[in-house]
Amino acid sequence: MRLLLVEDDALISRDVAAVLEKNGYLVDLETNGEEAWFLGDTEEYSVAILDLGLPGMDGLSILKRWRENERNFPVLILTARGNWSERVEGIDAGADDYLVKPFQMEELLARLRAIVRRTAGQASPIISTTRLRLDTRLKSLTVDGCPVDLSPLEYRCLLYLALNRARVVSQMELTEQLYAQDFERDSNSVEVLIARMRRKLGVGIIKTKRGFGYTLEAGEAS
Repeated sequence: MRLLLVEDDALISRDVAAVLEKNGYLVDLETNGEEAWFLGDTEEYSVAILDLGLPGMDGLSILKRWRENERNFPVLILTARGNWSERVEGIDAGADDYLVKPFQMEELLARLRAIVRRTAGQASPIISTTRLRLDTRLKSLTVDGCPVDLSPLEYRCLLYLALNRARVVSQMELTEQLYAQDFERDSNSVEVLIARMRRKLGVGIIKTKRGFGYTLEAGEAS
C-alpha cells in the first residue's frame, strides 16, 4: 500500500518512515510543501500523512488544493499544533484524522488502518468474504477456516484487493501499490505474485477479468 509521508523534521520523518515500511507500507517521503502537493496531485496513493508546518507551502493549503482537484485519498494530519480550532480547520479542509505530536507509533498505525478501512467502506478490522477472513490488526488470514501463511508482499496484495473488492484492480495499479519506484519491476511481476497466491489460497478466491485486472471473490464483508 503506497503512502505519501510529508514531514520536514528529519528525525521524525526517518523514524516514522522506518516504522511504516516495517508494517508493509511503501513510503514516498517529501519535506517540501510544493513538491508534496505535486506528488499528491499526480501520483496514486492509498493514504497520506501530512504535517502542517512545511517550507514552500503549508499543509492546509496542500490539503485544500488536493481536495479541490478531487484527490480523495485519506489524509492524516500530523502536527505539533494542539489548538482545537486548528484541528477543526484541518478536518473541514478535508482531513480524515488528526494526530498531535508527540505520539506513539502504535496509535499512528491504528489511525492509519482505520482511515484506510473507512475510505474503503470497511468499518471492522476483520474483512470477510464467503471463504476468506482477513484480520488487519494481526495480519492473519484463514481460508475456509484454515490458517494460511502469507509473505509480506502477498499480504499487501491481498489486503489491497480486499479493500477494493467492489471493483476490478488493474495490473498497473497493483504494481504501483506493491512495488517501490526504484524496484526493478519485471513486466509479469504481478502475474507471478498472483499465481503464487492462488496456490496458497485455492481456486476461485482471486479472479481474473481478462484485459482488465483482478478482483476478489464475491461475498459480503462482516
